[in-house]
Amino acid sequence: MASLNKVLLIGNLGGDPEMRYTPSGKPVTSFRMATNYVYTTSSGERREETDWFRVTVWGKQAESCNQYLSKGKQVYVEGRLHAHSWEGQDGQARTSLEVTANRVFLLDRRAGSSSDEGEIEPEDLPFE
Repeated sequence: MASLNKVLLIGNLGGDPEMRYTPSGKPVTSFRMATNYVYTTSSGERREETDWFRVTVWGKQAESCNQYLSKGKQVYVEGRLHAHSWEGQDGQARTSLEVTANRVFLLDRRAGSSSDEGEIEPEDLPFE
């Protein structure tokens, strides 16, 4: 039986991307992004929850993300979830879910663009 591990996120960068190179010279860029979920409780109170994700991008797309993305930009990320485990300073085992992206779209409008809010311009195609 086949399995599927795919995640789609739309959110905003929490900081500028950080790019580095592996010992073999392959570029890798990481950034944190936040997604928001707004809902109304049964008592009518409006609430908002924010979830943070660590995203890793490899290869040529990593270089493009490092060049064009910055804190606050809205992006669409498509990739797979990966569990990362480590031991904290207190000796407790910790696990976080990270996203290894295979596609990244910049969703922010370009300055001076005449397009409608949220529309993806041709120059905003994936950094592939």
